[in-house]
Amino acid sequence: MTAHTGGDDARLILELDRAHLWHPYSTLVEPPPVYPVARADGVRLQLSDGRQLIDGMSSWWSVIHGYNHPRLNAALTDQLGRMAHVMFGGLTHAPAALLAQRLVDITPTALSTVFFSDSGSVAVEVALKMAIQYQAARGRPSRQKLLTVRGGYHGDTFGAMSVCDPVTGMHTLFNAVLAAQIFAPRPAVRFDDEWQEADITEMARLLAQHRDDVAAVIIEPVVQGAGGMWFYHPRYLQRLRALCDEHEVLLIADEIATGFGRTGRLFACEHAAVAPDILCLGKALTGGYMTLAATLTTRHVAEAISRGEPGVFMHGPTFMANALACSVALASVDLLLEQPWQSRVQAIGRALAAGLAPCRDLPQVADVRTLGAIGVVELHRAVDMRALPPMFVARGVWVRPFGRLVYVMPAYVMSDDDLATLTAAICEVVSRLP
Repeated sequence: MTAHTGGDDARLILELDRAHLWHPYSTLVEPPPVYPVARADGVRLQLSDGRQLIDGMSSWWSVIHGYNHPRLNAALTDQLGRMAHVMFGGLTHAPAALLAQRLVDITPTALSTVFFSDSGSVAVEVALKMAIQYQAARGRPSRQKLLTVRGGYHGDTFGAMSVCDPVTGMHTLFNAVLAAQIFAPRPAVRFDDEWQEADITEMARLLAQHRDDVAAVIIEPVVQGAGGMWFYHPRYLQRLRALCDEHEVLLIADEIATGFGRTGRLFACEHAAVAPDILCLGKALTGGYMTLAATLTTRHVAEAISRGEPGVFMHGPTFMANALACSVALASVDLLLEQPWQSRVQAIGRALAAGLAPCRDLPQVADVRTLGAIGVVELHRAVDMRALPPMFVARGVWVRPFGRLVYVMPAYVMSDDDLATLTAAICEVVSRLP
């Protein structure tokens, strides 16, 4: 059986899928439909039955250059001829060293140390452990709590779940066994609205109250992702940076979703001109080719950890700095930087704003918002995941909503015509909802 044939093979794939596979955030009892993909090129997914879909999700933020890119293919093929992987304990290799240097070059100046891991959730786990171990090394062992804002999403592992929204998030079932963290209100002032100093008041109060307990504040800069796709004012980050400095609390920026140009800046922190103490990257890092993440920190933090007990950082993934992943990540970052990505993201933003504007007049819609290459239609009621994706597939696009949100983050190579088709399909589908 080959992956690109249709008919009987597609039916077999679906039978095997239903028999054995458990998809993310899905049920095995009357599960929603899945669609076998035989091939992907550019911004199109070719299904096993021959249908083609314009992909509005870029595989959850990651495929920024489109699928099957010849330069990224070549990077993988070349590295495969040398070695696919080697343990990173006591060994190193060129792809990891070169990628680390490139990341240090393009992130805020103080971030000079890179710890690679396997996924965004693990990058967050690494950041949380860095913060706690740093505070212990500085003689503050009581500082083991994390402070964050409501409406956030940082991943699905246990440490990451503990700093996701404990009420409206996806992990309330686990609240009793998660570490109890401290939550401030979600930033309320919109990205383009006039700043209101009252927006930071409760965060400031909590930091002052818990300064002897808090190791770090973790936040998604400017854009809250899966916790609600909310865009807030950059001034909040500036005030938060100052408060963290005042109370000697580390600032962790989770840019797993926003990094590499998605918001119109290379990193979302740049909207506020602030530098975190720890930065988490993932998703688009490899252009969507392989799973890889990075946690960057300052020399100050790294050396404090290294000088404290037990004298080493206590984390070590088996596939850390995988050579294939590092090679394609380096190629992806260079490909991005060599192109006029800013103008393309701006053009996508204008197309999304114009194309989704008709949704504002629909009674089903609570809000429409865009920023960079992100478009969001927020509904009054949660969507039916069994009904909505097939409606998009029938219109030749791939959009996967969640909760009350119908959102897209296209690849940067998507054409104006495809963007128009994508946004028109969203408007039509939303208009047909009860």
